[in-house]
Amino acid sequence: MASTPATTRSPGTGPVRLAWSEVEGLVDTITRAVAEGGRPDTVVAVVRGGLVPAALAAHRLGVRDVRALEVTRTVDDTVDAPKTFGPRVRNAASLGDLSGLDVLIAEDVAGTGETIEAVADLVRLAGAARVRTAVLVVNQANWTRKRPPADTVDHIGTVVRTWVVFPWENTPAAGGGGAS
Repeated sequence: MASTPATTRSPGTGPVRLAWSEVEGLVDTITRAVAEGGRPDTVVAVVRGGLVPAALAAHRLGVRDVRALEVTRTVDDTVDAPKTFGPRVRNAASLGDLSGLDVLIAEDVAGTGETIEAVADLVRLAGAARVRTAVLVVNQANWTRKRPPADTVDHIGTVVRTWVVFPWENTPAAGGGGAS
């Protein structure tokens, strides 16, 4: 069911810095796999990091209904930023009524998998008939679960074992951004 990650990267030289071309390639890989299972009715972006992948995926899939849910896990934007005890959700009602819809949740990175699971639970509570999840990157260095990431995330672009810096981020401590 889960997409096979395109690549796996290990630490050694600090954070992995993704270029726009790499992000586009990951989105292409993910959306091809998603489309094989049918086009979703709605794409839900996990704000903030999931906004860019969600918009790119929605355009590639021809989905016009894009919604956003703010969920945070890190306390700031620095590399290796401290984490909150659990995902913090703001305004879950922003999802609206998802009754009977096929929903794709898009996120930039999954560290522990807790955020994407929390969003999936909220999407189900909003009535979605089908929920699929997609992340550009899984940071396996933070993955402490016994189950592998593919048991939590349906579509994974790539797997790393270090912090990830996306091209849209701007964090002084990272010299250009950071996310785990």
